Amino acid sequence: MTDRVAGKIAIVTGASRGVGLADAKLLSREGATVIMTDINAEPGRQAALEIGGNARFVSQDVSDEAGWQALIAMVEKEYGRLDILVNNAAILQLADIKAETLEGWRRVQAVNSDGIFLAIKYALPLMERSGGGSIVNMSSSSALCGMPAIPAYSAAKAAVRGLTQSVAVYCHKAGNKVRCNTIHPDGIATPMMMEIADKGLVVNGDKAEQAASYVCMPEDVANTVLFLVSDESCHINGAAICLDNSATITPPYL
Repeated sequence: MTDRVAGKIAIVTGASRGVGLADAKLLSREGATVIMTDINAEPGRQAALEIGGNARFVSQDVSDEAGWQALIAMVEKEYGRLDILVNNAAILQLADIKAETLEGWRRVQAVNSDGIFLAIKYALPLMERSGGGSIVNMSSSSALCGMPAIPAYSAAKAAVRGLTQSVAVYCHKAGNKVRCNTIHPDGIATPMMMEIADKGLVVNGDKAEQAASYVCMPEDVANTVLFLVSDESCHINGAAICLDNSATITPPYL
């Protein structure tokens, strides 16, 4: 432990498993107090207990506006500040543009896009009052290149990228010392991705071994999150950090 975020107060959404859990563990080890949220309450509570004293779990549906208002009010009352917001919660479903339904489309947008809008809308004023901070939004390689099997997810993650840029410029012009960046992994070895892979997800026709070469571990993402929320990255604002081993720039014919 090097205390890279010592004394900071952090919210990490989607923290009961996968990347969110890896984020929470690392931020806690590096000195932050971590409020872990997830719609999956029991594994979230267990995870917070295993992490220990500077982690706590709050049950949350990120697409619920009232829930965000209550969460931020609780953080302000009990901790007095908010320094880090990691918007990680997301859902993924397989359906190309002809198979996707309006109901399915709206469900994905509600969690993956609306949830991040609500998080920033209600967290930003507290971060401003805290003297600044860092927002990290989990986007995806699918926001940067075409993935025909997951158009709803791709569109939501592209919206996250656009929102992040708008927020970054807003914060810079406001001089509030809040930074906002996106991370764009390709595949991540998480339970959600494994569940989708079991259903036959193939991205852009890559062979299995080629596709696997783009996959990172949750801990790889957590290390990047830690850098972006630490003071080491104080001049990085509005960036799109690709964690994809060149997936988004690989010519399809090579």
